[in-house]
Amino acid sequence: MPGTFSQIYIQYVFAVEGRENMIKPAFQEEVYKYIAGIVQGKEQKSLAVNGMEDHTHILVGLKPAMKISDLVRDIKNNSSNFINEKGFLKQKFSWQEGYGAFSYSQSNFGNVIEYIKNQKNIIKRKRLSKSIWIF
Repeated sequence: MPGTFSQIYIQYVFAVEGRENMIKPAFQEEVYKYIAGIVQGKEQKSLAVNGMEDHTHILVGLKPAMKISDLVRDIKNNSSNFINEKGFLKQKFSWQEGYGAFSYSQSNFGNVIEYIKNQKNIIKRKRLSKSIWIF
């Protein structure tokens, strides 16, 4: 689409099948880099990829011609094949069916990137706060 300008920022969130802790720290970075490569290979802009052992967050600058569902399908299919072919786990890896997709404006862009980059600290704080009793 020559002459088309867009600012479409979508955060994808999806989980490991059964919310199991399968994306181990030993290979997380390699998986996240691979996911970023999938996004770039689809001619979209990978802005942030991170997560926990049981789920992943991806912020993408999406071109108008790309369907949200097509990109997440390709990310999930290709990354699960990558994890299985690399033999990172003894059992078969798969993503849970479904996903979350959230759009953001340019003004929230920096906050979303920080949120994704700091997933481990944010989740740790949330888990700690749930174990504290307040009277």
